[in-house]
Amino acid sequence: MMRRELPVFLVVGTLTVLVDLLVYRALMASGLAATAPAKAVGFLAGTVFAYCANRRWTFGHRAAAPGSAARFAVLYGATLAANVAVNAIALRILDAAGPAVAVSLAFVAATGVSATLNFIGMKTLVFSHARRTELP
Repeated sequence: MMRRELPVFLVVGTLTVLVDLLVYRALMASGLAATAPAKAVGFLAGTVFAYCANRRWTFGHRAAAPGSAARFAVLYGATLAANVAVNAIALRILDAAGPAVAVSLAFVAATGVSATLNFIGMKTLVFSHARRTELP
């Protein structure tokens, strides 16, 4: 099962980032929102997409199980905190490498940690409670 779930999770994650970026850029380009609100709306749009896409495509649940959206929100809040913490720690550790290298490596480390925690959390906490239906 994991052989199918992990690649689908990575595709959904990539699409989630794209949704976030497109909504953010569209709001900025249209002048409908300032930078911070546009980024917040983009992030929320990506989060909603991630929940729906992971529920349906990654973990094969046709309907939302009771409490799965709340568990997802708690998981995403926790992994956001982990992402920010790992980024800050990595920046301190990599400071000697110079800002450009440190920022890039810290971003990769933070994203890797939060993506791993998201996958494990979704598999074991968020979508494990719903009855699976096999995808066609």
